[in-house]
Amino acid sequence: MLALFDRPAWADSVGVFDLETTGIDVATDRIVTAHVGLLDADGYVRESRAWFADPGIEIPAGATAVHGITTERARAEGRPSDEVVGEVLAALRGLFARGIAVVAYNAPFDFSMLKYEALRHRLEPIHSPAPVVDPLVLDKAVDRFRRGKRTLDVVAAHYAVPLVGAHEAAADAIAAGRVAQALADRFGHRLPGDGIELHTRQIGWAREQAESLTEYFVRIGRIDPADPVDGRWPIR
Repeated sequence: MLALFDRPAWADSVGVFDLETTGIDVATDRIVTAHVGLLDADGYVRESRAWFADPGIEIPAGATAVHGITTERARAEGRPSDEVVGEVLAALRGLFARGIAVVAYNAPFDFSMLKYEALRHRLEPIHSPAPVVDPLVLDKAVDRFRRGKRTLDVVAAHYAVPLVGAHEAAADAIAAGRVAQALADRFGHRLPGDGIELHTRQIGWAREQAESLTEYFVRIGRIDPADPVDGRWPIR
């Protein structure tokens, strides 16, 4: 991956973070696998840590169909959840302490899930993770009217980023980091060079995107106006 002249500085070294879980309710579902790593300027993996947890609850068939991990396997091979959550928190804090922006695709899911898991295990959550880079928010901001889905696999393909083993924490985390760097290369002239400034911009973009999605869902009758899409970012 060749860096362009106007590539923002935050993209030269990015942390990556992804979770695979028992479901999509960030307050009640649990972490099954996690990955935290570091990519260099060319998108190569320079640091990598992976975790496999026993979530302590049944893994529904629907979740197993996504990431391939059964309850039986998690109980046999997974580590205690509190240990895993504590180590993931420490790894992320280490990246933030080094001033490295952490990429997470649809960041409010992963960071919120981690927050509630921390609280469940009486661990100190990361209350305000920063700087965070969310390729989903960036892609919608810089290419608002492009048609089609914005799932990681689709967006990765759009930016010619290989994604082998989708819905495996390491594969998704690394692909998301490379998508963020591809966005930086293509749209660097429209993005802040400083990670903290970019983080702040994304708070506003995520709110605007949620408001637009709320208007659409209300128009088609999918949601009630009194129940808008949550636009808080990067944690809910």
